[in-house]
Amino acid sequence: MTDPTRTTHSARTANAASTTDSARTTDPTRRNVLRGAAAVAAAGGLIGTGLGAQPASAAPQPASTRRFPFLEGAFEPVTEELTAFDLPVTGRVPRELNGRYLRTGPNVLGLEDPRAHHWMLGDGMVHGVRLREGRAEWYRNRWVRSSQVARKLGEPYPGPVPPDDFPCNTHVIPHRGRILALQESGPLPYELDDELNTVGTYDFRGTLEGAFTAHTKFDAYAGELHAIAYYPTWDHVRHLVVDPRGRVSRSTRIPVADAPMIHDFALTERYVIVLDMPVTFDMAGAERGDLVPYVWNDRHPARVGVMPRAGGAVRWFEVDPVYYSHTLNAYEEGDNLVVDMTNFDAPFLVAGNGSGGPYGAGTPRLDRWTVDLRQGRVRTRTLDDRPQEFPRVNEALVSRRHRYGYSAAAAEMAVAYQAVDGNPPPDRAFSNALIKHDLLRGTSQVHRLPRGAAASEAVFVPSDPCDDRAAEDDGYAIAYVHNPERGASDLLILAAQDFTGEPVARIHLPGRVPLGFHGSWIPDA
Repeated sequence: MTDPTRTTHSARTANAASTTDSARTTDPTRRNVLRGAAAVAAAGGLIGTGLGAQPASAAPQPASTRRFPFLEGAFEPVTEELTAFDLPVTGRVPRELNGRYLRTGPNVLGLEDPRAHHWMLGDGMVHGVRLREGRAEWYRNRWVRSSQVARKLGEPYPGPVPPDDFPCNTHVIPHRGRILALQESGPLPYELDDELNTVGTYDFRGTLEGAFTAHTKFDAYAGELHAIAYYPTWDHVRHLVVDPRGRVSRSTRIPVADAPMIHDFALTERYVIVLDMPVTFDMAGAERGDLVPYVWNDRHPARVGVMPRAGGAVRWFEVDPVYYSHTLNAYEEGDNLVVDMTNFDAPFLVAGNGSGGPYGAGTPRLDRWTVDLRQGRVRTRTLDDRPQEFPRVNEALVSRRHRYGYSAAAAEMAVAYQAVDGNPPPDRAFSNALIKHDLLRGTSQVHRLPRGAAASEAVFVPSDPCDDRAAEDDGYAIAYVHNPERGASDLLILAAQDFTGEPVARIHLPGRVPLGFHGSWIPDA
């Protein structure tokens, strides 16, 4: 393996710059954006996460004695940007995999005081591996160059700073020949080039007005990209449609109360499904400087909204309060709309309880919600109660009936989500694994991973995306997995039809990929 080239852009460099930054009240960081939103509201995000005041019963602990699970272990930020070529491989890289696997997540840069940090507010860093003709050509990791990241790294920021500027840290997707890093509730997407350099913000050819989302849905049949966008000062959320030309062709406002956080949504062939749960903007929290002023709001009803994709009246269906984290997929079955998703029990504190990250009373599970349009109700049932997150589907089937789904179980994430006030939760045995669900048969296969091998989201890649007759699971599940023996990460490639078997390939990366959020396979054109 060629030795990785270390750039001069490291957290050590950023520390000197961040001292000056902290005195600038006009810095367009995510925290100041939310404070500004509170001021606007008073006068008149997952990113979208919320922290109320620390409970009065919890005495503040010194930073030197408190634990910050989202800054430690598998979550610990990396400090340098690396480039490595001709990566070593155990096994073989399938020759049909020609493209890039990219995944992003929060990787805070220049942190001085961990008490002033929230995991989901970390500066976005994209990790990528380039595969071609059976070779792992390169690995790169790069911070998204927002204005604040550029300043921390001592680099110029080209052009004026956009409103709500933020180094997008939640998702990275391909769209019409571009690579877009996404964030919800305000910031514009950032465009990256093929080597993960930041090109600049992207507003869909001048047609995007206001906020966007991190969780888009691309309907391959219609060639449309859909989004549900929210913002702290809006009295509505917006359904956005980006047409095949790459322009926002339709924006439909859906009235909602309390400015809820709508992190994800679902799409079927004819309908948009809006999940309005009791996590809402807290203006008082924003005014007093809470890191992310969204709170669990018992007064806000939990409900599911169904709207025709072309716009029109929304039908609302009440459900028992939960916190949904991510949808796997949705489809129509007669008069029913079927939505598969991961859910947490109520209440859920998206900004945690002093731990520096989200807090859940339990662990996320895979559920199915069936919206009965004829009877006017929602039936819910648990498909798999094992702790798991980041469900994904064969992307060619978004909005259509699916059989298979893929999810990840990471022990450190399950533990961190239950930490309170900087202390670890009671000892519980969690495992590391990737899970393949057969939702037709109601069965699953588990690819078990060693202790310490934290697994990130698994993305399905078809063997031949042009073969319309191929089986739904004819392809590979790929994910970054920590390798505790090397103290670095591997890109794991599993044959989806031999899910519990030996990996087809383990691509050995030169550094760690911290536990983060979402990614995409970007095939060569």
